[in-house]
Amino acid sequence: YQVPVMGYVMLKVYDILGREMKTLVNEQKPAGNYSLDWNAENLTSGVYLYRLSSGSSSITKKMLLMK
Repeated sequence: YQVPVMGYVMLKVYDILGREMKTLVNEQKPAGNYSLDWNAENLTSGVYLYRLSSGSSSITKKMLLMK
């Protein structure tokens, strides 16, 4: 993910019903590009949503977990 300006960043994963499954990032980050590994071994295959919030903007996207 990319953070355009320094600020508080939150990255969360939700199931398709909107229940929060995991908070992956919840901290102040300087501007830059980031990547992370997420261990999803306790989740089943299916469609999940992730929400990335930084400053006053946020984006929600769909992802498919296949095991």
